[in-house]
Amino acid sequence: MESDEHELETWKPRTELGRLVKEGRITSIEEIFAQGLKIKEPQIVDLLLPDLEDEVVEVSIVQKQTDAGERTRFKALVAVGNKRGYVGLGTAKATEIGPAIRKAVINARMSMTPIRLACGSWECSCGVPHTLPFKVYGKSGSVEVTLIPAPRGLGLVTADVAKIVLRLAGVKDAWSFARGHTRNTLNLAYATFNALKQTTKMLAPNDWRR
Repeated sequence: MESDEHELETWKPRTELGRLVKEGRITSIEEIFAQGLKIKEPQIVDLLLPDLEDEVVEVSIVQKQTDAGERTRFKALVAVGNKRGYVGLGTAKATEIGPAIRKAVINARMSMTPIRLACGSWECSCGVPHTLPFKVYGKSGSVEVTLIPAPRGLGLVTADVAKIVLRLAGVKDAWSFARGHTRNTLNLAYATFNALKQTTKMLAPNDWRR
C-alpha cells in the first residue's frame, strides 16, 4: 500500500487528462466518462477509484513456434472493479506469470467502464440497486451472453467466469444465458463485460420521467 501511494506521489502524467487529474482539476471519474475522454494512464483510475479490487480470472500458457524453437509465454486475464458500478477487464502476456498478471491489472484499469445498477426485476420492487436495470446482451468471438435482472436475494445464477465480472461490477443478483463456445474463458468474460456496458447505453422506464 505504501509503495502504491509513493508511486502516485511521484507519478509524472504523460497525457493532458493525467495532468488535470494530478492537479486536482478533475476530481471524479464520472467527469471523465461524461466528457467521453479516454483513460490512457492507470494512475488516473488509482487516484479517482482508490478502493478497487482485482481478481485473476485465468492464467493460460501460450506457445508459439519460431525459428529458434518453441516459445512459451503466460497469458493472464484479470478483472477489476469497485463493486459499486465500475468494472474493467484486461489481458497481457509475459514470459513469467507475475509480470503477466501485473500487466493485465494495468490494462484492466485502463479499460474501466461505468455500469448502471438498479432493481430491474419485475419480481422485485425493493428500489435497491442490486441487479441490472433491464435485459442486456453481449458478444465476444463466438460467445453470446444474455444477462437478466433477478429479484433480490437470488444471487448470481451464472457461470463462474461471469460471476467474477458481475460481482466486481456490483451486481448481486442476476440470471445469465450463454451460447457458443463457452469453454473459452476469454470470450465468455468479455461477452459478459460487453453486456454490462449496454446498461449505460439505453434508458430504463424510470429514466423517462427525469
